[in-house]
Amino acid sequence: MKNLSQMMKQAQEMQAKMQDMQARLDEAEVTGVAGAGLVTVTLSGKGTLRKIHIDRSVVDADDVALLEDLVTAAFNDAKTKMDAMVAEKMSEITGGLQLPPGMKLPF
Repeated sequence: MKNLSQMMKQAQEMQAKMQDMQARLDEAEVTGVAGAGLVTVTLSGKGTLRKIHIDRSVVDADDVALLEDLVTAAFNDAKTKMDAMVAEKMSEITGGLQLPPGMKLPF
């Protein structure tokens, strides 16, 4: 039984750390860049879009596809950075514990 109570205590500690991480992720920001900084997209650590900056030089009514591509690339860059940040924070909490394939935290 001693082992079970220790395991429950560790689970409670991990849950508290997860809640703290969730709060910190909502405050964190990552910025993705495309077109050498002509377009930037900023996301929260939870993936919420916070802001977009588009340099006037890429706004061309005759070439909307270019602007769409730059926004998409900047978003994908920010998403990649956000995923890496979340994975790093999760690794800190779980102590490098590997989860089964397809299982993601936070649940």
